[in-house]
Amino acid sequence: MPGFRPVVLGIAALALAGCATFSEDGGMNTVSALTTERTGQSIQLAKPGHDTELAEKNVHQLLGKPLTPDTAVQIALLNNKGLQASFAELGIVEADLVAAGWMRNPGFSFGRMRTGNDVEIDRSIMFDLLGLLTIPIRSGIEQRRFEQAKLQAASQAVRLAADTRKAYFNAVAAQQTVQYMGQVGTAAEASAELARRMAQVGNFSKLDQAREQAFYADATAQIARARHNATAAREQLSRLMGVWGDKTAFQLPDRLPDLPKAPDTINDAESQAMQQRLDIQMARRGAESTAQALGLSKASRFINVLDVGYASKSETGAPRGNGYEIALELPIFDWSGAKVAKAEAIYMQSVHRTADIAIRARSEVRESWSAYRTAYDLARHYRDEVVPLRKKISDEMLLRYNGMLASVFELLADARTQIGSVNAAIETQRDYWLAETDLQAAINGSGSGGSSSTQMRTPASGEAAQEH
Repeated sequence: MPGFRPVVLGIAALALAGCATFSEDGGMNTVSALTTERTGQSIQLAKPGHDTELAEKNVHQLLGKPLTPDTAVQIALLNNKGLQASFAELGIVEADLVAAGWMRNPGFSFGRMRTGNDVEIDRSIMFDLLGLLTIPIRSGIEQRRFEQAKLQAASQAVRLAADTRKAYFNAVAAQQTVQYMGQVGTAAEASAELARRMAQVGNFSKLDQAREQAFYADATAQIARARHNATAAREQLSRLMGVWGDKTAFQLPDRLPDLPKAPDTINDAESQAMQQRLDIQMARRGAESTAQALGLSKASRFINVLDVGYASKSETGAPRGNGYEIALELPIFDWSGAKVAKAEAIYMQSVHRTADIAIRARSEVRESWSAYRTAYDLARHYRDEVVPLRKKISDEMLLRYNGMLASVFELLADARTQIGSVNAAIETQRDYWLAETDLQAAINGSGSGGSSSTQMRTPASGEAAQEH
C-alpha cells in the first residue's frame, strides 16, 4: 500500500532514533569514583584476560609486605569475589536500560485458506505503537534504575571496605592478646612448678599450692581460647580479602596502631550523612523511579495494547488488496484501576521508606559519634592511667621483694592482677579503631548495620584473671 509506506518508515525512524547502546565502562567509573571518595581506594571490574592478571599481580605485591588497614582494604576491593559478583548486577540493569530504548519486535502473521480452486492468503505485519510512544518514559525509568544500581554497587564496596578494616583490627588485637597470654602462661607455669617444689619440702600449704595450680590451669585454657580467637579473626580477614592457599600466610603487625593525639572533630555530622550516605541516595532515586513509573501507569491506563501494522490479502482471480490493521485492547472488564492503585501504594511505600532511612541515618550518626568519643576516652584512660598505675604497683612490689619484704608468691600474685588491665587496654584500643570505622561508615557509607556494633564491650578476659 503506497500510503502506508511513509508510516512504516516513520515508525522505523522513531525507533532507530530512540535506540540505546551500552556504555563503554558499564557504569564502573561512577562506582569507582564514589568508592574512592569514601575509602580512598579505587575499584575495577575483573574481566577475563589482562584485567584478571593485573589484579592478581597487584594482590601478590600487596601481600608480600606487612599488612596495613589501607592495604587490606585495597586487597579486598580488588580480590573479593562476592564484590565482583555484585558488580555483574550493573550489566543486568544496563541491559534492561538498553532494551527499554528499543521498540518491540514487529509481529508477522500469515494465513492461507483454500476453497475448491480458490486460494485466499492473508498477510500482516504489526508494530507496537504504544510501546514506541512510551520509549522515553520507559528509558527514563530504567536510567534511574541504572543510577540506583551504581549507588548499590558503590555501597557494597564501601561496606566491604569498612568490614575489612574492622576485621583487620580484630585480627591484630587477637594476635596481640595471644602474645601477651603466652607470657602469662609461662609465668603461671613457673609459679605452679615453684609451688610444687616448696610444698614437697614443707614450706608451702596444700591450699596455696592448689591456688597456683588452678591459676596455671586457667591460664592454659585462656591461651587456647585466645589462639582460637586469633585464628577466627585471621580467617575472617582472609575471607573478606578473598585470599586462599599460600596467600593466607600474610603478615600482620605485632600491635595495634597508636591512638591519635586527639579525637577527630566533625562538624555537622548529620548534615554530611544526609548528603554522603549512599543508602539515602539510593532511596531517593528509588522514589523518583517509582514516581516516574506511576506516571507511566496513568498514561497507559485506558490503552494497554495498541498495535498498528500493514496488511495485505490475495485471492485467486482477484487483484491483491492492501491496507492496515489496528489492534486495540478494549477496557471493558479491567480499567487498570488496580494497576494504578498498586503503583500509588508502591510510591507511598518508597516515600515513607526514604524518610525512615533518613531518620535512622541521623540516629546512627549520633550513636556512632558517642561510641567513638567514649572508645577514645576509655582507650586513653587505660593507656595513661590504669596501665601506668599497675606498672607502678608492680615496680613497688619488686622493690619490696628485693628488700625481702615480700615473698615470690606475693610478687606473682601482683603480676596476675595486671593481666586484666593489660587485656582491657588491648580491647579498648581495638574498640577505638572499630568505633572510628563505624563512625565513618555512618557518615559516608550506608551505616554500621545496627546499633549493636557501636555498643561498648566489657572486657571479660580481665574479670576472669581478677578472680584468682
